[in-house]
Amino acid sequence: MSMFANTQTHAHAYEVALFGEFFARDLKAILNRLTLHTESAAPMHTREILFEQFGVQSQVQGDEPALLRAKKELGDGTESGWTLFSYLKPESVRVHPEATVRPWATCEVIGDALSFASALGYVQRSQIYKRGYAFRRGALIIQMFQQEQVDPKTSLPIPAHTDTLWEVEVKTATQVNTSAQASSGHVQVSTVRTAIDAVLEVQLIMKGLLDLRRQDL
Repeated sequence: MSMFANTQTHAHAYEVALFGEFFARDLKAILNRLTLHTESAAPMHTREILFEQFGVQSQVQGDEPALLRAKKELGDGTESGWTLFSYLKPESVRVHPEATVRPWATCEVIGDALSFASALGYVQRSQIYKRGYAFRRGALIIQMFQQEQVDPKTSLPIPAHTDTLWEVEVKTATQVNTSAQASSGHVQVSTVRTAIDAVLEVQLIMKGLLDLRRQDL
């Protein structure tokens, strides 16, 4: 099968995020508030596969090896291509106490992404489905979802129970840098500081209804 990978990696590329969770009884109120303060909203359904590098032992100083993740958007009978991505350990809370800031590399893959990951020396550890809603607010994407487990016989998602906890991720939709850079007359303004301010605005908007916070992942 033909395959093409378009990498978007570069030095000092980060994701900035806040996380939260809530019970199903609060769903309507949270949906209403987010809808009022975002530019768009749409249903979301994704499949995510987690890979670990085959044969890699514990790293020096106790650091775990970087995990590889593959994500595919599932629509109304249509599927997107795969995105491979990986995070490194988040920056220290002393450096960024307000939000999770972690190095982030992505790679768009057309073709057999799972075989591509295998060729890189990775083996599948687990997979889940996420179903819920996705909102856009400026440079941010806000995902609100329930996790669906996988039927071991069919590999299809099992619908979440109605009282399954809802999870929320408020994060940058694309990579951001540590500082603004001028290049060919264009100024890079999607900095980590700007992104932190943006997620903190959402934190303030949701205050009293949803607790959004930094997590060490």
